[in-house]
Amino acid sequence: MAPVRRLAAILAADVVGYSRLMGMDEEGTRERLKAHLGELVEPKMVEHRDRIVKNTGDGFLAEFQSVVAAVRCTVEIQRGPQGQSRKKA
Repeated sequence: MAPVRRLAAILAADVVGYSRLMGMDEEGTRERLKAHLGELVEPKMVEHRDRIVKNTGDGFLAEFQSVVAAVRCTVEIQRGPQGQSRKKA
């Protein structure tokens, strides 16, 4: 049986300045990152029906069904909670 092939877009993301932030406030930085992942990143992944393949401490590796879905989701994550307010207005 031939292997099943499919196209996917892969995103590798990490936190800019994470080492510096950890040096200044390790506990607070880790808690803020966990909150950001739980309140914004993971719900956006579910909303776009895609998945986080691996967490890497200060980042993640994600798989998307298409490049368009990857870009849309990434832009929404980058805009953060402020982007949600603009979208609803």
